[in-house]
Amino acid sequence: MPPFPLLRFPGVVLCEVFKSLSIGEKFKLSFCSKKISTQINNARLYSQKVIVVLDSLHQGIKFRSENNKEPFEISIRQDPRKTFNSKAQQFFIACYTNGITIYWKNYREGYLSVIRHMSKMFHCKISISNDSPSVLYQPVVSELYDLQQEFKTFTIEFDGSEDQKLLWNQISSKFELVENLRILSIPYFDFRHFRPVFTSWPQNITIMNSDWFTLESLLTCTCTRITLDRSRVENKDLDGALKKWKSGGFPNLERLTINDLWSTKNGEQILGMNWRDLNGVVLLTDDGSKKATINFRHGSFEMSVIPFK
Repeated sequence: MPPFPLLRFPGVVLCEVFKSLSIGEKFKLSFCSKKISTQINNARLYSQKVIVVLDSLHQGIKFRSENNKEPFEISIRQDPRKTFNSKAQQFFIACYTNGITIYWKNYREGYLSVIRHMSKMFHCKISISNDSPSVLYQPVVSELYDLQQEFKTFTIEFDGSEDQKLLWNQISSKFELVENLRILSIPYFDFRHFRPVFTSWPQNITIMNSDWFTLESLLTCTCTRITLDRSRVENKDLDGALKKWKSGGFPNLERLTINDLWSTKNGEQILGMNWRDLNGVVLLTDDGSKKATINFRHGSFEMSVIPFK
């Protein structure tokens, strides 16, 4: 069968052809030539939302449609061939049903190039964690922030390294790009030497081993959902936070969860009540625009906010 002259179709028809393809088919086709890649980009497929999971530890990138369909996987490997034209960007591809393997002369270069290529094609939301070698994790994160990419989930674990401190200072001003920020800190990590400062906030935040997260940080947090695990928030701190919410503070808040509330046996009251009496209480804001239900059991606190219609 002779080759199919795809690019001879009129632009309008070609655009409809591209739209009918799956995510993986578009991606495979885009690597056929620069001309096809340009045509796909001109078809304005960027509005298609794609969830991308970066797994640099296992040298892979997984992506799927926003409704969890059309899964596709990209494996990136070091090119075993020894001869290259140093002036050319060279790689070769092995395709299979739901994915491809791309062989690059330089693994890091290949990983970053694929990310750039995807960000031109689709409206990507990235999920990434730093359980991968820092030699790749940090340049990938920097590249994504430079591209103003949105993050579905961003996970970072504090280990006290200088590289990690520099990375935090670089990214902490752009957390508005992040939907779900997960911060893991090593138990008993000494935060006297480095205490993260937030200059922007994600949509949702979860902090494990959050004893370093102060009341001042909580009172300035603008997140929709806040989860603090193993915190040092005390009764008096929670009392101050709830009073702020009642007076109109935390305008975005939908849920506040504090696990292992610190020191609930010292007799300090919360909103004039014993903490045991808070369970099941319904709070109202002073202006009557919102209400919240309280669940308070076994030292764990949860407040769910319900706006009045």
